[in-house]
Amino acid sequence: MTTTNLALLPDYMDPINLIGYFGTWALVGILVVVFIESGVLFPILPGDSLLFVAGMLAAGTAAQDVAATANFHLWQLLVFIPIAAVLGSQVGYWIGRSVGTTMFKPTNRVLKQKYLDEAHLFFEQRGPFAVVLGRFVPIVRTLVPITAGAARMNYGVFTLFNVVGALVWGVGLTLLGYWLGQFEIIQKLLEPIFILIVVASIAPIGWEWYKRRRAARDAGAAPGEPAPGEPAPES
Repeated sequence: MTTTNLALLPDYMDPINLIGYFGTWALVGILVVVFIESGVLFPILPGDSLLFVAGMLAAGTAAQDVAATANFHLWQLLVFIPIAAVLGSQVGYWIGRSVGTTMFKPTNRVLKQKYLDEAHLFFEQRGPFAVVLGRFVPIVRTLVPITAGAARMNYGVFTLFNVVGALVWGVGLTLLGYWLGQFEIIQKLLEPIFILIVVASIAPIGWEWYKRRRAARDAGAAPGEPAPGEPAPES
């Protein structure tokens, strides 16, 4: 098996296809993807599923033709993936710190000014754990280091929690793939597993979007007044 046939996703979002394209440079390719997605302004990459599949390939139990070409070992993934994740986020932090305030504009589609404003509140509410939590959410893990730098978060604190998040994320998902890859049923269900990973990853984004919509709707009506679109009460 060399592909998972994820019809709804472009080829570069299919982790087995992507690793297959890298060939004998698979380890380097994985590290480059992790580095970029961790804070270097290209958020749409298969981070979570890529680590999971890399762990399975290291176990040698899935897509054996791809695994033979990739030719990396579990210990290499566990050592170098967290390093790539840390370095990518450190670069993202300094991008945000250096030019972050000029990058965030009201009319931008991704780096909007409101994201920068909300980053201050996000860090105030969750503290430095925001850096760890953001690691597990696609797009957010790219923007968190940039917004942290733009918001002038203490560099030492950011670095500490960046390392913690990179270790938990990089080692945890890779080991999960390595362990689950031992089960034959998992090998046969790669496609639905990838879809589940994607859905689970973007669920926090959907929940935040829903809360904002609800808060905006509730704030649209002053106390005693009808909400927008609702009929006025009879006198």
